[in-house]
Amino acid sequence: MSLQQIKAFSDAARENSELGGKLKECQKIRDMLTLGTEYGFAMDEVELYPPNEPQFTEDQLSEKLVKALLRV
Repeated sequence: MSLQQIKAFSDAARENSELGGKLKECQKIRDMLTLGTEYGFAMDEVELYPPNEPQFTEDQLSEKLVKALLRV
């Protein structure tokens, strides 16, 4: 269920420029999870990491989160 919430949050951030901007400003996973909760998404931090497929693209995240979540 959490993976679906993460994907829905990512999709919402693509569609909503305000949410997308706030997501891009997040420097820590905790900040991103809090933002998701504020917008009604229940995400589990463990589901954000490999081996799960990334649900975010590099252009959606801050440089710190790209390194943490996308392993670029």
